[in-house]
Formats: sequence, C-alpha cells, structure tokens
Amino acid sequence: MATTSLASKPTSLKLPAALKTQLEINAQNAGISLHAFMVQTLADSVQRTRLREAFVQDSQAALSDMKASGLGYEIGGVRAYFSDLSRHRKGLQTKPQDLAPTPLG
Repeated sequence: MATTSLASKPTSLKLPAALKTQLEINAQNAGISLHAFMVQTLADSVQRTRLREAFVQDSQAALSDMKASGLGYEIGGVRAYFSDLSRHRKGLQTKPQDLAPTPLG
C-alpha cells in the first residue's frame, strides 16, 4: 500500500478537455510537470486572494481614519509624488518629500 505525505492530501479534479490542454501547454512552456503547474497555479490564486482581502481591509481602515480625522491627500499631489518617486528610483532626481495630509472637504 502506498503512503502519502502528511503534508499533502490527494484530490481528484475533473477538467474540461480544452482547459487541460491549455494547462499542459503552459506547464510544458514553464518546464514543469502538469501537476506542479496546477499546484503552483492554485497556490498563486490563494496568495492573490489573501492579498486582495488584506488590501480591502487596509483600504477600509484608511477610509475610516480619513473620515475620523478629516485629513487626506489630494489626488493631484499623490500623482505628482509618485511621478517624482519614479524619477528618483531611476536616478533622475532626489527623493521627493513625504506628502503631508491636508483637511478635506
């Protein structure tokens, strides 16, 4: 009788033929087995879901903080800051000063 690792659990997955073919092509292009490709794809999906959930929670908390304090950042200033930061990272200018929140509304 074959034994399985305690860290893994066998799962059966029935795929539409066209999807399986595409997965096989992608796995071959990545130079890994179909199984490894599917496991990595599922793990990536789980990670993206967790990151999306964290982003939503952080966004809601920031909105609550902004509403409570009445302070925020004007979009024009934010765009200019990130544009300057991009130029700084390319070595084209010094690092921009941090933005200071301003009263909104």
